[in-house]
Amino acid sequence: MELTKEQAVKPTMPATQNTSTTQKRNPRVLSATTAIGDKIKNAAGEDLGELKELMIDVNSGQIAYAVLSFGGFLGLGEKLFAIPWQALTLDAKHHAFILDIDKEKLENAPGFDNDNWPETTEADDTWLAGVYDYYGYGPYWR
Repeated sequence: MELTKEQAVKPTMPATQNTSTTQKRNPRVLSATTAIGDKIKNAAGEDLGELKELMIDVNSGQIAYAVLSFGGFLGLGEKLFAIPWQALTLDAKHHAFILDIDKEKLENAPGFDNDNWPETTEADDTWLAGVYDYYGYGPYWR
């Protein structure tokens, strides 16, 4: 298959534009290790915790949910919350994510602890569907 001239020419950034700065401000993709540990705040700027983990749906490759860590000290006594990925908005400038939720609603959300992570299977997605419902999102797999 032969490429046309338009297909063969790769787009380039103008020499005056700093590509790495542009990518940091508006990334299309983000490595999980870069995001883990980022603060999660609500729209009012209150600290809700930090991003502890990203859980990936092994069948679709989508992020099933983010795990928000709240409270505790050095991992002890912390409460973990599953958050639908689409509920988070990246604030790249401040290395944080925004979760548009009141702190009180988060404190009352279904959570789990480090020793008792929820099980999710294709056969029973009740728990995860409940998480999506709590935050007002439709499950990505339906």
